[in-house]
Amino acid sequence: MSEHVFDAVVLGGGSGGYAAAIRLSELGRSVALIEKDKVGGTCLHRGCVPTKALLHVAEVADVARDAASVGVIAEVQGLDPDRMRAYREGIVAKKHQGLQGLLAARGITVVAGEGTLVSGPAVAVGDDIYRGADVIIATGSYSRTLPGVEVGGRILTSETALELPEVPRRVIVLGGGVIGVEFASLWRSLGVDVVIVEALDHLVPNEDPVLSKGLERAFRKRGIVSHLGARVAGVDASPAEVSVRLENGTSLTADYLLVAVGRGPATAGLGLEEAGVALDRGFVVTDDRLRTDAAHVWAVGDIVPGLQLAHRSFQQGVFVAEEIAGLDPVIVPEAQIPRVTYSHPEVASVGLTEAQAADAHGRDRVAAYEYNLAGNAKSEIIGTGGVAKVVRIVDGPIVGVHLVGDRVGELISEGQLAVGWEAHPEDIAPFVHAHPTQSEALGEAFLALAGKPLHAL
Repeated sequence: MSEHVFDAVVLGGGSGGYAAAIRLSELGRSVALIEKDKVGGTCLHRGCVPTKALLHVAEVADVARDAASVGVIAEVQGLDPDRMRAYREGIVAKKHQGLQGLLAARGITVVAGEGTLVSGPAVAVGDDIYRGADVIIATGSYSRTLPGVEVGGRILTSETALELPEVPRRVIVLGGGVIGVEFASLWRSLGVDVVIVEALDHLVPNEDPVLSKGLERAFRKRGIVSHLGARVAGVDASPAEVSVRLENGTSLTADYLLVAVGRGPATAGLGLEEAGVALDRGFVVTDDRLRTDAAHVWAVGDIVPGLQLAHRSFQQGVFVAEEIAGLDPVIVPEAQIPRVTYSHPEVASVGLTEAQAADAHGRDRVAAYEYNLAGNAKSEIIGTGGVAKVVRIVDGPIVGVHLVGDRVGELISEGQLAVGWEAHPEDIAPFVHAHPTQSEALGEAFLALAGKPLHAL
């Protein structure tokens, strides 16, 4: 047995883990980063990046299909799954190579292997022990399924859906959250007949109802069928197809079933509880500064209850690195972390919904304004509808920004600044938004809440 000593040891090389390692290295700490697969984790290899690459393929197909409406004669003659795969894998490979180079340039020791936490604190990898003054657990998440629904064959997770060698004819998507909606959107753009089954009453049910209803209308227009408030009674798969029975008696049949019912924390078999780290339903219990119950052991990313987003993981990794270094970093509340669903149309939000704001501050203390993208020139040019909704405290700050429409994910950073800095609409009203841009939609909402609308009644 060999023992290796570092200032910090990071278990998991995904978004949160490598961000922590890089920031610690910048702060002069020696770091070992332990990863059983590839640095970059689920986001880079099986999640955010490859999924968004396919969503871009879907966007290109939509643009080509609709090109004649703007005077460009084009058509979609077919799809080449092999080229689609090569395009997706090429992007992932470039990003992976860049990340490997960045870690090497920072002097971070990357250890390939499956690690378990041991007291000390330290991480055991085979016969080797990697001991640090601090250990950060950043092992990410895995795709959940439902009881009685066994993944395999024609029953897919988001990871196996990416590896399909074909574009299917018919797909049932179980789950109308972010992952389910994104796959439903990209498949529909590629000509697939898509049915979504969601147990709750709306798609993307954690968003403001204005966004959910806007997305539902857009999906209906695109021919995506949604069964909302519907629960699954049973699933039957054969070599040729898969059938889903709903509790209301409806029966659905397709080539594949995508199970997109959320992700669970990847904490099993890591020796966490044995080393003194408390778990709750598999998630790591931490305080508000991401310390676990075990001394000098921290947790970041999807294993910590809350939003399961790569950029939240980045932020938490950097936060813990700076906390270890004694820099006293500022806690970023969950509500100030932007959320984007990269469907067609996109959904983006930050802060409180109108209902959440009313619960927190009282109904009479909350004001909201919805600006329809039909009044925005750039949105009209690119052919999208949607809404920009801003929520404020009466005579107080903006507490929520909510958007639905193509490309609105690019606007959410402005919303984050407004919410994070507790800006009043009156503070923002003098700022000029370039014309014609979609950012003007947010500007119009700010103006309206400040009592001086320009292009709105």
